[in-house]
Amino acid sequence: MTRKGNAERETVETKVNVEFALDGDGKSDIETGVGFLDHMLVAVAKHGMFDLTVEADGDLETGDHHTVEDTAIVLGRAFGDAVGDGACIARFGDRRAPMDEALASVAVDVSGRGRAFTEVELDRDGVGDLTNEMVPHFFGTFARNAGVTLHVEAAGDNDHHVIEAVFKGFALALDDATRHDERRDDVPSTKGEL
Repeated sequence: MTRKGNAERETVETKVNVEFALDGDGKSDIETGVGFLDHMLVAVAKHGMFDLTVEADGDLETGDHHTVEDTAIVLGRAFGDAVGDGACIARFGDRRAPMDEALASVAVDVSGRGRAFTEVELDRDGVGDLTNEMVPHFFGTFARNAGVTLHVEAAGDNDHHVIEAVFKGFALALDDATRHDERRDDVPSTKGEL
């Protein structure tokens, strides 16, 4: 059975719909209007082996902030919906991903406690149409809405490579954390729930 989640959000600034299948084939249909974010979300689907549909229509004339933030909100909610109560998942994932000279390390705990801690070295104002300040904001917003704890560290000489390594490491860590653990028939917590 495929674990799927859906979420949507509509405000005066944006309209976002997301479908997130944890047990996918790496297929994606992404349209946010922010080209570099689209590229990164395609990478998340491909490397996490998730099926991901993201449709976002935002007020890009004011910049990328509202669209990126609301996409992260809805993506996090759809992910949380797909995880459900977390029964039988591995819960933890910790991956490193290189991209040429850049290296990212991402650790995730599907804990029910949404926090993100990011140390990502970026030098320019942005890559393509994605402003660099939105990269840590994306992960913080996703984490709060998904109920996961994220630790992200990355450095390199090329901002494009650094950001891409982060998103790929994020995908790999999420995939590991949400894998079905055949030894487990309960929620992976001493509390009995995430």
